[in-house]
Amino acid sequence: MEVQRSPRRATMTDVAQAAGVSLKTVSRYVNGETNIDPVIAGRIGEAIATLHFRRNQAAASIRPGQRSQLVGLIIEDVANPFYAVLTRSVELVLRARGLLLLAASSEEDPVQFGRLVEQLIERRVDGLIVVTPSDPGPRWPELAREVPALVMLDRFDPAIEADSVIADDQRGGRDATRLLISGGARRIAFVGEALGLQSIAGRHRGYVEALTSAGIAVDPGLAIDGVRTGDEVCAAVTSLLLRDSSIDGIFAANNLASIGVLRALRDLGLSRPIVGFDDFEAAGLVDPGVTVVSHSVADMGRLAAELLLDRIDGQQVPVRRMVLGTNITLRGSHLTVPMPAPAPAGPSPRREISTP
Repeated sequence: MEVQRSPRRATMTDVAQAAGVSLKTVSRYVNGETNIDPVIAGRIGEAIATLHFRRNQAAASIRPGQRSQLVGLIIEDVANPFYAVLTRSVELVLRARGLLLLAASSEEDPVQFGRLVEQLIERRVDGLIVVTPSDPGPRWPELAREVPALVMLDRFDPAIEADSVIADDQRGGRDATRLLISGGARRIAFVGEALGLQSIAGRHRGYVEALTSAGIAVDPGLAIDGVRTGDEVCAAVTSLLLRDSSIDGIFAANNLASIGVLRALRDLGLSRPIVGFDDFEAAGLVDPGVTVVSHSVADMGRLAAELLLDRIDGQQVPVRRMVLGTNITLRGSHLTVPMPAPAPAGPSPRREISTP
């Protein structure tokens, strides 16, 4: 027997689009406000009937001015260890204030990201912390205005008036590449996720800056981007090394890239100097360990939660951008490549700087 599945439940954003009004106007309508133009109210009512929109009763029970004690967190991928640490640090700060965290993954999909934002708004969250996709979608600016308190994490958008916490990605990319150059590398590959991601783009700018300052020509053919998983990194790096045996150094622009590079080198039986960006548990389990440039992910989450709580508490201050400094953990791989081992190890110490 074929199972009949219900269609996706209509949201207030769907109603707003169908009625040709803002999300805020729909919210006022469903919350019973009467000072709405009758023509507009009629369009909203018709859209609600057509779409079979049903109000979220749990959210509806929250009176105007009353807090839900809920905070939303949208990250790229909860399975990534980077985001696991970040989520935990956010949760600890919120829990101490009696707030519950609702976390979800956008998987770099603008449609999924938009739906998650909608759903969290409809649940009347007190605030939202987001790691936006490289393309958050055309509705993001409007949705952002509907969030009571907003903090952007790991990336920021100058068009959105919101506090943010980011790393000094360009400096980190520059330092990582300079370290490889100081060891004698000249044909240095860059391996990262999509260059459309603000953080990866910053690390790539630092890579280019270091090469240029050293008088080394930048070869676009040595840059791998658009790889999101360890398998994709491994395949892309394998292909690059088979095509170009002159590569004598690799800058892996995030933790998943580092792991994929190690796998590719192991599979090919090759040795190349490596510096990674973001520490990861297995970095100390190879010999020599993987040298990394990193910032405190726990501090990033903590600061984001604290900034959000300030806004939830009504603090009226100019938009703040916190920039975490990076530090280098030397483990030896910038001089010679380690052979990977599967078991995890603990994190290394880091330092932090912040600027308004």
